[in-house]
Amino acid sequence: MTEREAELNNWITVIKGEYKEMPGLHLTKPQAQRLWGLDASTCDVLLEALRAGGFLRVTPRGCYVLDETRGERSGIGRGTCHILEEESIACV
Repeated sequence: MTEREAELNNWITVIKGEYKEMPGLHLTKPQAQRLWGLDASTCDVLLEALRAGGFLRVTPRGCYVLDETRGERSGIGRGTCHILEEESIACV
């Protein structure tokens, strides 16, 4: 695992923890970026990985929220994330 992959995996764990602790949490990308002190690119990659993995969903207003229909069953975060292409990750 590369240093970047380890960093992304750590952030996945942090973000999942925040959403599980506050299930009603609604964050836009800019809000998430400010909350966790992430650069725009990293924030985009993390939120997209969590969305694609079924942990988060995007509301019509562009907020990222816990996907309560899939979040608990989502395997994302139990395995590891790997960089597929520059700033594109897959979590298994």
